[in-house]
Amino acid sequence: MINLFIQILASIVVAVLGYKRKSLTVSGAVGTIIVGSAVSIGFGYRGLLLLGVFFGSSNYWSKLKAGKKDSLKNKVAKGEQRDIVQVFANGGVAAFTGLMFAWSDSLFWLLFFVGSIAAATADTWASEIGTLSKKQPILLTKMKRVDAGTSGAVSVLGTNAGFLGSLLISVLSFLVWPELSVILLVGLTLVGFSGNVIDTILGATIQVVYRCPICGMETEKRVHCGQETTYLKGLRLCNNDVVNFISILLASSLGTYFLFILQG
Repeated sequence: MINLFIQILASIVVAVLGYKRKSLTVSGAVGTIIVGSAVSIGFGYRGLLLLGVFFGSSNYWSKLKAGKKDSLKNKVAKGEQRDIVQVFANGGVAAFTGLMFAWSDSLFWLLFFVGSIAAATADTWASEIGTLSKKQPILLTKMKRVDAGTSGAVSVLGTNAGFLGSLLISVLSFLVWPELSVILLVGLTLVGFSGNVIDTILGATIQVVYRCPICGMETEKRVHCGQETTYLKGLRLCNNDVVNFISILLASSLGTYFLFILQG
């Protein structure tokens, strides 16, 4: 019980620091405490380590060469400060698996947890690092180069970054959980990377996109150039947060199912 209290306290400290460093909004800090507490209940310090690596590295990459990413502010709906919706979109699955693992103590939920963090990390690394590519990314549905930050677009730099992000989480998991084999390490890396692939496909096909009536830019924003944007394509309720959540859930759930069967 004392260890759990310390772990939850650590989540609170991280949330407060994130707010003070302007990485989190007030609601984002609350969401971080909730996710961190749920992960602590199930996976203890080891779970918090993975969660910390994800949030810490995501914050680092988002602020790296931030000046070169100023143009993205015109395309993406939200800025560097993560709110509670963004926190749950990336960490909600991990929080749920933490509670389920505490209830069942099953390897299935451990794999589910690691897969979800690997997928979240892969997608975030691909997005944040990919925007630094010297070449414009390619939109999958049209196979043509588009502006950086366009949903559904990929670059070599971003793709490689996504794979490395997933690999990092999988290697750390392998090192701290003796029950994970080398085969599972490889499998979890692929699960995490597939989350990035699914996110890209959904971003190119069903994510909502608007057009600014003033400058004509395609954007995720509902208001641009001081005017309300007009609907262009995608499902109206399927914004970037929804796409992130769905891609993490699909990759980690389906991947875990096959890995669990493989494990026997």
